[in-house]
Amino acid sequence: MRPLAVLGGTFDPVHIAHLAVAWEASELLDAEVRLMPASIPPHRPPPVADATSRVAMLRAALRGQDRLGLETRELARGGPSYTVDTLAELRAEERNRPLILLLGADAFTGLPGWHRWRELFEVAHLGVLSRPGMTHDWPAELAREMATRQVGDPRRLHEQPAGKVVELMVTPLEISSTRIRDLLAAGREPRFLLPEALFQDAALLAPYRQDAQAVRAP
Repeated sequence: MRPLAVLGGTFDPVHIAHLAVAWEASELLDAEVRLMPASIPPHRPPPVADATSRVAMLRAALRGQDRLGLETRELARGGPSYTVDTLAELRAEERNRPLILLLGADAFTGLPGWHRWRELFEVAHLGVLSRPGMTHDWPAELAREMATRQVGDPRRLHEQPAGKVVELMVTPLEISSTRIRDLLAAGREPRFLLPEALFQDAALLAPYRQDAQAVRAP
């Protein structure tokens, strides 16, 4: 059965690095990948753009292809976005279909600080997005959890619904949403950092320009 993978984030705004790693993960895993915007991320400041705006940007960015999709359940639920609750919902719906949570290596390193983090392995596999040649020094409790779970071949994740960890080597693209917001606030056009579709409708990027205007206003 073809797995379902989810890549979470604020996507504030969605940029080409988000799309590139999602696409590469989809190919490496032979999986459907859904981008899942967070409502209120527990570990970082709230997004600049509201949920409606971020969904509109994602829909525009994902239009015209069939490998990547959009998952909006965390926005619909509201409140803090705890990943374990979201994956439990997906597990109930998808039954025995393999589920994969995609995480950057830095986020994975901090996994022991997440809400009910060990329960993640009961409902999903974890795909760790790493750059080629990168070495990791995982926290001791995370390394112990990985000891019997880590596999080298992404195809192993097709064999069972949850419980494994695989490292996925993807192309590094150093693109910062904060930097993009700063460029937009300064009246710049950060083309080639954002999907072209976001420039085709001025309303899509308006939240970042309006936010800048409000800050500059006397």
